[in-house]
Amino acid sequence: MAQATSPSIEDIARQRENPLSEVASFSVQNTLGFPTGPYRQASHGADLQPVIPFHLGPDWNLVTRTTIPTQVQPRLSPEQGRSFSIGDVSQIFAITPSHAGPLIWGAGLALSHPTASTPSFGSGKWSTGPALVVLTMPGDWVIGALAHNVWSFAGAGDRDRVSLLTLEPFIYYNFPNGSYITSNPTITANWIANGRERWTVPIGGGIGRLFAVRGQAIDAQAGVYYNVMRPAFASNWQFRFDVSFFFPK
Repeated sequence: MAQATSPSIEDIARQRENPLSEVASFSVQNTLGFPTGPYRQASHGADLQPVIPFHLGPDWNLVTRTTIPTQVQPRLSPEQGRSFSIGDVSQIFAITPSHAGPLIWGAGLALSHPTASTPSFGSGKWSTGPALVVLTMPGDWVIGALAHNVWSFAGAGDRDRVSLLTLEPFIYYNFPNGSYITSNPTITANWIANGRERWTVPIGGGIGRLFAVRGQAIDAQAGVYYNVMRPAFASNWQFRFDVSFFFPK
């Protein structure tokens, strides 16, 4: 989806919504959860996410997506106050055709690193597994999903094994001025857990707009999601605000 001339805001908006586009980006994804924990307080997470594409020749691209999570956790006991930590860094490496048809796809590998600065914020395990992205872009719509499942293969022997599914369905409807409406929840399933502790399933949506400031393409998005399924003490509501910076060729 490379452009022969400088891309318009509308062009960049559609590429922004394509996880496999040839546009490099850097995002800060903020999530405020409420109520969280036994004391029903607010939690805050901020994920830093650089996306860098590489050309592997005339027919294939490699898209790398790194997520660096940070979290402010509310008080969980009378002895423990609010705490801040960096979580486990995760990466997706997806190979995709450079000349896509109506159905755009990419497949590759997901990898989770045990980088958490506090043990309770991470798994303590190295984990890996397959990753898949599929989407289509008919007219003003962008519809697709990103999915990966990782299993632990190394790490601390006293920590539980990992088997975790992450599914990110997304749908966008774009307006001519660079604004859009969207629903892009992050659904997770911890296959090691039982019953209601296994699934986190948010539903909801939001609005956003891509604009330029002194030639820099910026996207801002806000949304509200309700967790219809969630583990004990997880947040009922998620309030999200994301800011992304794009660097088209």
